[in-house]
Amino acid sequence: MTVRALCFFAAALFLAVPATLLIGAVPARAQESLYTVSGVHVDAGAASTTEAFNAAIAQGRGRAFQILYRRLTRQADWARQPALDAATLGRLGRGFTVANERRSTTRYVADVTYMFNPDAVARTLRAAQIAYSQAPVRRILVIPMSPGVSHGPWAAALQAPAFRDSLVPFTILAAEDDAALAALNFDAATWNDVSAVAVKNRVSEVGLVQASYANGKMTVNIRRLGAGEQPAKTSVDVPMLQTVGTTYPAAAQAAVRAMEDLWKTRSAIDFSQRGRLSADVRIAGLEQWGEIQTALGGISNVTGVTVTAMNINYARINLAYMGGVEQLREAMGAAGLTLTNRGGQWMLAKPQ
Repeated sequence: MTVRALCFFAAALFLAVPATLLIGAVPARAQESLYTVSGVHVDAGAASTTEAFNAAIAQGRGRAFQILYRRLTRQADWARQPALDAATLGRLGRGFTVANERRSTTRYVADVTYMFNPDAVARTLRAAQIAYSQAPVRRILVIPMSPGVSHGPWAAALQAPAFRDSLVPFTILAAEDDAALAALNFDAATWNDVSAVAVKNRVSEVGLVQASYANGKMTVNIRRLGAGEQPAKTSVDVPMLQTVGTTYPAAAQAAVRAMEDLWKTRSAIDFSQRGRLSADVRIAGLEQWGEIQTALGGISNVTGVTVTAMNINYARINLAYMGGVEQLREAMGAAGLTLTNRGGQWMLAKPQ
């Protein structure tokens, strides 16, 4: 056996240890951002400064948890938000910071940033059997259409809403790219039609967001395109507010929520659902093999990894996971891995 083969054999033995040693949480920096809610304005009065301070912080924590809950869950589940008392909300927190603080002997006013404990939040949502997303989504390029690609009032409205509390980071198509997409057809568009602007903007997903007016109502149509994925589509009707122009801001906000739900439908994990699959991994070298191990260890819905066969260039692994296959693929994509099905056999890769 060559030295190189021995190295790969050693790597295989490392992956064959109990799966719990390989399974980690979402990378710390991503979790900190996802589970941090900023700019919650608090204003409370009480008999003393201390009491006013405590009342204000408790008041804001409930609002911050609602923002976090809606950030992680689908709109269909917003009405199911668990009713938590102040003590329980306090146990979900990791701390807070204050800004723009003003206080008197009986009043406390500030803008507060709340940090929540991901594990504690996860336990609460799992106990309530609510599906939720755990990892930030990759950026999505938004292409405004009304009905064709245009940088008129509709594009301006899409840039205006405050996306701060959205789980999905949006990038609006630059006006200079309109000409290249002049022939884009909303209903027939495929990834090939938008791949050039996607590469330019360094994104792997595109959302066509079309506003149309007919019969006294405005409809926002959304078509999500991704490399190697089937297009997904949704629509939402928006009540008219006097004119088309004055309705655009409300329609833009509805578009943001609809796009979030399109992504969350695929990524919100139902932790009561579990599955297994076998995947072949092409290995270019020990460094890449180590990167794949690290990436798998950071995917929260992967619960186990076992190597069943290995040689110098390939490995076959068994994956245990929570949620559905599409959610697994989504999480892997966010971790820099691709999971594809070729003729009934799953292939796992880390693109260079």
